[in-house]
Amino acid sequence: MSRSVKKLTGLVAATFTPLTAEGEINLSVIGPYIDYLIEKQNVKSVFINGTTGEGCSLTVDERKQLAAAWCQHGKGKLEQVIVHVGCMSIKDSQELARHAASIGADGIAVISPSFFKPINADALRLFIKEVSAFAPDLPMYYYHIPSMTGVALDAADVLNGIEQMIPSFQGVKYTGTDLRDLGQCVCYSQSHNWSVMFGVDEQLLGALVLGVHGAVGSLYFYYYYLCSAGFDVSVNKQVMSEVSGLAMGPPRLPLLPCPVSKAQAIAQKIKDFSQGH
Repeated sequence: MSRSVKKLTGLVAATFTPLTAEGEINLSVIGPYIDYLIEKQNVKSVFINGTTGEGCSLTVDERKQLAAAWCQHGKGKLEQVIVHVGCMSIKDSQELARHAASIGADGIAVISPSFFKPINADALRLFIKEVSAFAPDLPMYYYHIPSMTGVALDAADVLNGIEQMIPSFQGVKYTGTDLRDLGQCVCYSQSHNWSVMFGVDEQLLGALVLGVHGAVGSLYFYYYYLCSAGFDVSVNKQVMSEVSGLAMGPPRLPLLPCPVSKAQAIAQKIKDFSQGH
């Protein structure tokens, strides 16, 4: 990599993708969304088109439009815009990586393909390498999320030796519950000054003890309320709409919308908590 890289640390917002009532992406919300994150939550880095953003339910063109909008509206406001570019097709991932570089993104991340799965860490490292080659000057992060991909490889095995294949590699977004594997990732990353960002909100305290450098998530301010109510992307998205006043819209099928009454009840609990009731 030819440019200096700012290490990814602290809280990073895993952003929702605003949709219209008809299910189309709603780019008009991105600007106000950025202002809300900065002014109301004091969060200045984002991870877009990931799980929370329903990235794998979006078309390549939609993901390009969203990435461009986040980079355009976030310029001079956001510290880092990390674009998730993982797809089932390596060609799609490469095109999204190339596009992210062209619009001024600050980094890219990639999950493992989950239909035809890599049979070992070598195969996954090669996949990540071939994607990073289309944006060689952007920091590359491996997005480890076995609960969604079904890929049971240890993230530490994927990281082992990856710096020799991918000079732009800068760390891992670890969204898994194996704290042994997480600890090994932290240990290995220390000698390379990589970022290990944690993505399982309910285990964040344990991950901090192990030495992660930050967290990528969306539930930290109201997680325990959602645990009792039952939560998923659909619930979180509707609660975000109620709490922020931003029109996030429905999720995309096969996810089903959360009842507004349920989201409003959770939002009221959050409001009561913030006011000390």
